[in-house]
Parts: sequence; C-alpha cells; structure tokens
Amino acid sequence: MTKTRSIPREKGLEKGPSVLREGYLYILNRRKSFQSDVFETRLLGQKAICMGGEEATKLFYDPEKFIREGAMPKRVQKTLTGEKGVQSLDGDKHANRKAMFMSLMSSEELDRLSAILEKKWENALVKWEKSKEIVLYEEVQNILSRTACEWAGVPLPENQVKKRTNQLVKLFETPATIGPAHWQGRHARNEADEWVEELIEKVRNGELEPPENTALFVFSWHKDLNGELLPLETAAVDVLNILRPITAISIYCCFTGLAVHQYPEEAEKLRSGDKNKLQQFVQEVRRFYPFFPFQAAKVKEDFIWNGYEFKKGTLTLLDIYGSCHDPKVWDNPELFHPERFSDWRDTPFSFIPQGGGTYMGGHRCAGEYITLRMIHTCLDYLVNKMVYEVPEQDFSYSMVNMPSIPKSKMILTNVKRK
Repeated sequence: MTKTRSIPREKGLEKGPSVLREGYLYILNRRKSFQSDVFETRLLGQKAICMGGEEATKLFYDPEKFIREGAMPKRVQKTLTGEKGVQSLDGDKHANRKAMFMSLMSSEELDRLSAILEKKWENALVKWEKSKEIVLYEEVQNILSRTACEWAGVPLPENQVKKRTNQLVKLFETPATIGPAHWQGRHARNEADEWVEELIEKVRNGELEPPENTALFVFSWHKDLNGELLPLETAAVDVLNILRPITAISIYCCFTGLAVHQYPEEAEKLRSGDKNKLQQFVQEVRRFYPFFPFQAAKVKEDFIWNGYEFKKGTLTLLDIYGSCHDPKVWDNPELFHPERFSDWRDTPFSFIPQGGGTYMGGHRCAGEYITLRMIHTCLDYLVNKMVYEVPEQDFSYSMVNMPSIPKSKMILTNVKRK
C-alpha cells in the first residue's frame, strides 16, 4: 500500500479575500512559507489545492489526472473567457475545438497577421507624430483590436472601433474586480456576444462572406463531434476568444515599453535588429512581468502523487506567475536578464506564462504564437523604428490588481518615425 503524507494546510476559513489582497503572489508566498510546492487551502467555499513548479505543472496538465469542466469561476466565464469556451472542455470535445483554433496558426496565417499589425502600427505612427503625447497602453489596444478584427474577418467600421475596443478591454480588465467595475465587464461580455452572434448569423445565411481562412468563417462553419454546427452562442464565444486575447497583448506591450525604458543597456543590444536577441527580450518580458496569476482544474479521479492524496473533484490551482519566478528553474529569477533565453531548452512544463502542456492535445494557449509575434513587432518598433521621449511618470505596477499594468500606462512624448 502506498504511504501517504499530509498536504501542508493553510489554517482558517475562506481565503478568497487573501487572493484578492495578495494577487499574483498569493500562491508563491505560501509555497515559500510552507517550503512546499503543494499546499491546501479553502477557496470559493471549498477545499482547494495550490501548487507550482515544473513537476507540479507536468502533473496539472496530465489529462488523466485533471479536468477543466466546472473548475473556472463563473465570474471569469461571465467576463474573460465566455461560457462554454474551449478552456473549460476536456477529452474529445476539447480536442475538436482546439484543432479549430490551431488550424489558424499556420506560418502563412501568422505572417498575414504580422503584416496587418505592421500596417496598423504605421497608421498609428502618422497620428502619433501629430500628438504632443500618447498613452502607449491605450494606443496599442486600438492597434491590436483593429488588427484582430481584420485578421479574423470581423467587420469593424471606423465609427465602431472605440466601442468594440472598449468592450474587448473590459473582458480582460474586470474578471478580478468587484462592484460596478465587474458588472461593467459582464455588460461588455453580453454586448460583445450579441455583436458576434449577429455576424455569425449573417455568415450562415449568406449575408456576410468573410475570407475562408479567417476565424469568423472557420468558426461559423465548424462542426462538433456529432457533425452539427456549433451553437450560435458557442461559436461567438470562440470568435471572441480570438479577438479578446489579441487585444489583451496590449498588457505585454505596455510592459515591453517599460522594460525598454528601465533596462536601456538591454534595449541597446537590440539596435542591430537581431531577431534572436529580440526574441530573448520578448521571452524575458513574458517571464518577468505579471500576466496570468494561476489556472484552475479539478481532480478527475482519486490519485496519489509524491505521497500526497488528491481526491476526486478537488479544485486545484497552478501557480503561473510563481512558476515563472521559481528559483529551482530560473537563476536569479527577480533579475531582468534576456540572455537567460540564449541557450534555453524549453519543455511544455518549464516556461508557462500562458499555461503549459502541448498545443494540440493539451491546454496550452493556442494563441501563444500570436503573442510572440505581436510583442516582437511592438518591441522592434519601440527600439528600431521610432524615437520618443519618456517623461517623468508613475511606472509602478501592482502585484495585487489582476491584470497588472504600469499605473501611468506608459506615456510617450514627441513620437517620431525613424
């Protein structure tokens, strides 16, 4: 009989307030205090297991051990991901829908996306040159929402750009908020759902004909395991799970601008346009700065791991931020050091800023390729294709607010093209 041991347990009742109070550091703080990569607590009125590190990540993404159905809080589904999104599926249903997303990630489609982004960035530069100052975070949101819609085949009339961009932004800015801000996020989700559902109806009845290689076309005509078209509401959620994450890359772009400013000696190494060095810088931005705090799953069946008992149905959280700052994996994890990626040997479980596992069979973010392309382009412009001044401002960012962004949102002045 396998010998078991007790999982270190956090004393007290509901710890949801602690999560809101400590944000990205909640799990990491306790991993340090317990001197354990696994501990037990109470969240959302139930027992929960929190864990982090490479071995725990490998376990978390084992489909024989964990499922996603019923794990994601409703407040997240009602804002960020939408209900019945691919993130909440398992088994064949997940594989079917994940393959639909991955069909868009060919090198040809990613090249098309990059070309659209560069065009939108150039258009923005024309406007920025006429402005005394810009707020990078907000301007990039506009660029990315326009880019996402054009790439996805979603019509976006000029008079709707501000409205639709604001809706998409609220989807990722409000899941962890409370009160009026959160309800604004739910309202934005309802409006965005209705917008895309109407577009899909038009595609299906022949009123709208997006290019066949776009998300709007592919998702409108995708069939489930029973050979049926996806329900209208589900297809709309999936389209928004293209538009919303691309727009959310504005968070990384804002942190990229901060890194270029605060680490000028590292930015100087990028002046040659060396793609490898640019890529190393991009990866360090993704590792160093906060983005996703953690991911949720539930135990599929009882099992024992490293002597710890995991009971069926137990909510389990994987420490995303903490795993990107794990000293067992990263030398001096609190230092911004892009060259750590010069000889990096990645595995599906060692570097997980947007989740781990494999792309096709697992729950790793299908849009990670997109993220890399988008930040790479942003970085190249900030370093090699434009000049600007960075006035005095509040560069601090919270480790409690989720998502976190620099408080000033990166103000740039006197922007000019090189």
